[in-house]
Amino acid sequence: MSAQGTPTAQRSTILDPRTKLLVLASISTVLLTGGYDGALLVVRPILSLLPFVLLLMERKFVLAIGYASLVAFATALQYVITAYMPSFGLVTILLLLMCGFALRLAPGIATGYYMVTTTTVNELVAGLERMHIPQTIVIPLAVMFRFVPTLLEEASAIGRAVRMRGTGNNRGLSFLEYRLVPLMMCSIRIGEELSASALTRGLGAPCKRTSISTIGFHLADGVVGAICIGCLAIFALQGFGGAL
Repeated sequence: MSAQGTPTAQRSTILDPRTKLLVLASISTVLLTGGYDGALLVVRPILSLLPFVLLLMERKFVLAIGYASLVAFATALQYVITAYMPSFGLVTILLLLMCGFALRLAPGIATGYYMVTTTTVNELVAGLERMHIPQTIVIPLAVMFRFVPTLLEEASAIGRAVRMRGTGNNRGLSFLEYRLVPLMMCSIRIGEELSASALTRGLGAPCKRTSISTIGFHLADGVVGAICIGCLAIFALQGFGGAL
């Protein structure tokens, strides 16, 4: 078969999908469950900076700057509160909670967005199959990987249709009728169509499935993977009471 007309035969992003999964797992594990003491004072900024660099590498400058601004603002506000407001009132506690949520959740959300928008389903499935992941896990992941973006597109289309019909300011029961019910019906249809699409692509077949997606580890994967593995190792050593 000619390569013409098959853009997925080219490597679409800088990182391999398996490296992206490692980045997502590292950031989610360390930043969500880790503390702010010991070696994690160095590990946390490194992992928080990683989504910013990845977004810049994919030329998503607006999102990268927005993410960096949010993290910088939350970090600065947290420092100011802890350093200059020793008496913790209700407002101070609420601000600290908001900063903590932002610093723990924003990197994972940014990394998840980066992975979803820069990885095709073919690349993800090819990477999972090379990791010898069972088909019972690969098929649901392949379906869910496209489910959320497709559902968001349908929600946007429903919103445009509602505004075009002059019912854009609906609330209460009207919101359920004009927005939520159509979205629920669309979600059922989307799940069925994506499942059928996955099966027609050969997922779940008893024979070995081939793929036209070109994946593989390169220098960028080695650098990013080494950073993530090192951060996970430090996190594990500190969690098990190591000398760090």
